[in-house]
Amino acid sequence: MYFEDIKPGMAVEIAPAAIEKDKMLAFAREYDNIPLHTDEEYAKKTPFGQLIAPGVMSFMAVWAKYLEVDLFGEELLAGRSTKIEWLRPVFAGDVLTGRATVTKAERRNARNGLVEISITACNQHGEVVLTNVTEVVVKCRPAEPACPAQPRC
Repeated sequence: MYFEDIKPGMAVEIAPAAIEKDKMLAFAREYDNIPLHTDEEYAKKTPFGQLIAPGVMSFMAVWAKYLEVDLFGEELLAGRSTKIEWLRPVFAGDVLTGRATVTKAERRNARNGLVEISITACNQHGEVVLTNVTEVVVKCRPAEPACPAQPRC
């Protein structure tokens, strides 16, 4: 989808992302190896009472499902920034769903524009667990070629 076709308010639903315990533990051990994510006995003594998923893993599970929508297709050039806020813990067995909404679209030049996407993800109880704002660069529609000059008589 070209930049010119994108309008603030456009939204897509994000398919469910299941948080599987074995994948959660593997991710945590490799990328966020702290006891709250990897040590069940430790986690039982915390206010959460059990292991919680690493925040980045929870976001990436939702993001992967968002990418399946392929909102911009081949016109997506690059990501520019992202901001994630974690609002509630995510546990093994949770199922996250979400909605991605275009919240801003600004033309940068003749070739591309900057699009802001806001994602809200909820668990199976309808509780918002995280929000995200990501900026991406999207191609503009190519300019129409000029009409060839007509031959003179």
